Amino acid sequence: MKKQKVTVSDLMQKGYCYFISEPPGKNFHPGFLPELTPRQMLEMGVFGGKYMTDCRDEFPEDWFTHAKLSHERHDPELNYFGVDASQPLSVWLEKGWIYHEDPRGWFQWYCRYYMGRRCPDDERQIKRWKAMTRHIAQIKKHCKMGDLGCRQKQRQALLNWAYDSRKI
Repeated sequence: MKKQKVTVSDLMQKGYCYFISEPPGKNFHPGFLPELTPRQMLEMGVFGGKYMTDCRDEFPEDWFTHAKLSHERHDPELNYFGVDASQPLSVWLEKGWIYHEDPRGWFQWYCRYYMGRRCPDDERQIKRWKAMTRHIAQIKKHCKMGDLGCRQKQRQALLNWAYDSRKI
C-alpha cells in the first residue's frame, strides 16, 4: 500500500501531518481486537458527544452521519448509558496519558490507528486498552448477564475504549 499523507487542521492541531500505512480497519497489532469501530462508538454515544466535533475533515464522512455529538458542551445524556464516565482532558494531561501527536487522547489515537496510521505510541496505547479488561471482570462478577442497568459507569467507560459492554 502506498503511504497516504494526512494533514490535520482543527481546533487542537494546525498543520500536523501523519501517514497512513495500512488499510482502514486492517492489520492491527496482534492482541489488539477492539469490539467497536470508531463509527460505531460515535453512533452509540461516547465522551458526552463533545469528542471530535471539529475533526470531520480528517475522518470518513459516514462516521458522523448518525454520531451523537454536542458542539456546545460535554453532555452525558448523549452517552449510550446516559452517564458521565469520562475524566476531563486536564486530568489526562496531568497523569501524562496524552501523546503529543494525539492531544485529545486515546480515542483520537484509536481513530487514527483504525484509519491506518502507525506511530511510536501504538504499543503504550494498546497496553492501556488491554488494562480496561479489569472493568469487564467487575461487571461479570457483580452483574447478571445482559443487565445493562448494572454498573453503567463501567459499561460506558468500556464503550469509550471500544469494548462492547452490551455483550456482558
